[in-house]
Amino acid sequence: MTGNIKINPPPPRPMMTPEKSLKYRVKHTILIMSGKGGVGKSTVAANLAVALAGKNLNVGLLDADINGPDDPKMLGIENEKVYGDEKGIIPAKTKYNVDVISMGLIIPRETAVIWRGSLRHKAIQQFLEDVIWDGKDILVVDLPPGTGDEPLSICQLIPNADGIVIVITPQDVALNDAVKAIDFASKVKIPVIGLIENMSGFICPHCGKETDIFKSGGGKKLAEQYNINFLGKIPIIPEIVEDSDKGIPAAAENEFARKFFDDVAENIIKNLKN
Repeated sequence: MTGNIKINPPPPRPMMTPEKSLKYRVKHTILIMSGKGGVGKSTVAANLAVALAGKNLNVGLLDADINGPDDPKMLGIENEKVYGDEKGIIPAKTKYNVDVISMGLIIPRETAVIWRGSLRHKAIQQFLEDVIWDGKDILVVDLPPGTGDEPLSICQLIPNADGIVIVITPQDVALNDAVKAIDFASKVKIPVIGLIENMSGFICPHCGKETDIFKSGGGKKLAEQYNINFLGKIPIIPEIVEDSDKGIPAAAENEFARKFFDDVAENIIKNLKN
């Protein structure tokens, strides 16, 4: 008998395109990307979201890095869970007035996400469509590193994004990868808001002397070369790493580091207004 039973597939889920979904619920969407891993992109993204929230803005942070979802830990909510109701998925709340969604809030931290591209695409689509982002002034999207399948999928899901912020470090090899990120932005037809030079010099906390461990100034020269905005630099500050490991964003709690993130946030706000 069981062989004759026909099970009808569930009706197709009504789709709301991310373009409409975000366009009418979020004022601005910015994508944080890097041409390669290891440049501190997620650290910058998390602290930048906090700095923007400190400007009396309603900010959301979408951690789209499925393999390395580190934003919850850096914001002190790695043990939080996300829930849903009839309206959608409720993002986790931080005490820094940033709402967060991340794979790190859904699966145990030691679990590898061994998914093919289609599943990753679907997860990001749900983060965009089903999460309650209503009323956000700015949604910060922390993209996976590089210019491959996942960043491409996300950019296609958010064709109306305000722009891309590229995080780089000053070494020549990192600048070469940044050029690829600029080219990527051009090909997906999303404007580049500007460049942030991370790990730009080390300022001694005792004597105030600055040492260019990884060089400095390459980001500004690259911005000038490609006629895009230089949003600012973040020097090597050991407390940023130490605080991130403790779940404390330096942009909120470290007076010295805060001014650098505040400057970058101000420059981004100016560009969004223009």
